[in-house]
Amino acid sequence: MVYEVYGKRLIDLVASAIGLVLLAPVLLWGAWLVWRHDGRPVLFAHPRTGQGGREFPLFKFRSMVRNAADIGPSHTDAGDPRITPIGVWLRRTSLDELPQLFNVLRGDMSLVGPRPDTPGQTAALPPEVAARRGTVRPGITGLAQVSGRSGLTSEHRLSLDLAYVSQVTFAQDLGILVRTVWQVVTRRDAAW
Repeated sequence: MVYEVYGKRLIDLVASAIGLVLLAPVLLWGAWLVWRHDGRPVLFAHPRTGQGGREFPLFKFRSMVRNAADIGPSHTDAGDPRITPIGVWLRRTSLDELPQLFNVLRGDMSLVGPRPDTPGQTAALPPEVAARRGTVRPGITGLAQVSGRSGLTSEHRLSLDLAYVSQVTFAQDLGILVRTVWQVVTRRDAAW
């Protein structure tokens, strides 16, 4: 319980601050690539549901054309013409997710936790399930992401999210972070 209440947030603050400093060149390069290819804005802020049902703007590098919401659905599929060439690469390498370190620093998110849902996805859940899932901060990565990500059904992802929130431990978080780094480095796209 001490880890969940105090240690996890302390680790998030320290790790996100160090990550932002160390990754500043990569973040600047990513911003420059988006700007060079398709102009501003370079970041995309999308509403998501956080801990306790509070909404927050999730930051990502913009990987779609500027008016993507006006010309297509809110979800994307492989080969979506709204995804820019740079966006395809940013998504494949997961570099589009790096600005979420700002969300972690702000306290909207954690390094590890269930991925944040859109308000519509949260509203579609039974209230008791949404409340249980919202007992922890959402994460940049989570148990579902290292257990199959897009290869999982929504029901399986939800069961993994609920299993995670029922027992948050330092060892589990460390294991998820190690597996995430491994999957990104080895480019196991089906799982990350």
